[in-house]
Amino acid sequence: MERLKIITSHLKNRKEGIVSVSPVASSVGQHWNNIEYVLNNNLLLTPQQCNAYQKDGFVVIKGLVKDDKIDEFCSEFKDICSGKVKVPGLTVMKDVSIARSEFVEGERAITKIQDFQFDPVLFDFCTLPEIVKYVECFTGPNIMAMHTMLINKPPDSGTKSSRHPMHQDLHYFPFRPAERIVCAWCAMEKVDRSNGCLVVVPGSHKGKLKQHGYPQWEGGVNKMYHGVMDYTPDQERVHLEMEKGDVVFFHPLLLHGSGTNRTQGFRKAISCHYAASECEYIDVGGTTQQTIAEEVYEIAKRKLGDEVELKFDDVWRIKGRLVNGQEINL
Repeated sequence: MERLKIITSHLKNRKEGIVSVSPVASSVGQHWNNIEYVLNNNLLLTPQQCNAYQKDGFVVIKGLVKDDKIDEFCSEFKDICSGKVKVPGLTVMKDVSIARSEFVEGERAITKIQDFQFDPVLFDFCTLPEIVKYVECFTGPNIMAMHTMLINKPPDSGTKSSRHPMHQDLHYFPFRPAERIVCAWCAMEKVDRSNGCLVVVPGSHKGKLKQHGYPQWEGGVNKMYHGVMDYTPDQERVHLEMEKGDVVFFHPLLLHGSGTNRTQGFRKAISCHYAASECEYIDVGGTTQQTIAEEVYEIAKRKLGDEVELKFDDVWRIKGRLVNGQEINL
């Protein structure tokens, strides 16, 4: 909670006209020119893995997270769902089909939690040395954990609402450059096409940020599940079937989504988006990101109260936590 207090103080100071300026902010924009997708300064990635990420925008590392750690995360999730554990600032989401039911409760009622940066058990995932050392290959040594999620994809009710539209994660982020942002997405159990594994479009990370919005699906769409408006299913796709503990690292412009869960069980995954702390916040007003910025702003106001004046980047300052190196701009 200490970081939340600091950020709240920062917002109060901004309102009173007190401004804090990073000493390196003016030079960072030029520093990021002509950056490759992979830094690999620690030489952890093989040449083949570097080439795969450079070409496709993702790389899968098998068996990276041990079973006992994943079991700890599952147990903590259950305790959160039951109300045994309370997490400040946590965003709890329900599938649109479940949200309409009065008879579902506990773990089966919750399909996703976000912003668990203040939960020490779940945030341990973001700081695992085996994860962070790979993250450094893409961000460099100064690493911020910016966005945290645990997904509990429910069995589809027949409306196909358990699927996630194809999207680019950069749509949600008001900081750049994209090349120094990476997601670590870990399968908490076996994931395949039957329970809605990730689907990616290889090489799409080399394109631009596309226009997003809510797809017009008959069965409804979950809150914040924006999708690329001009996506067509005839594009080459790869289904990422993974075992428990496998981790995929992917670029924030990579087009990805997931299919319906056609099984009777809930499919779990845990993820964190990381960014180099040298990244800089940008103004998304008047861009394709303005709609999501307004949506996030309204959610944040409900959490923190109407008396707090927020900008889109302020929301992310609250979310972000340093996991390695120095905290510079973010």
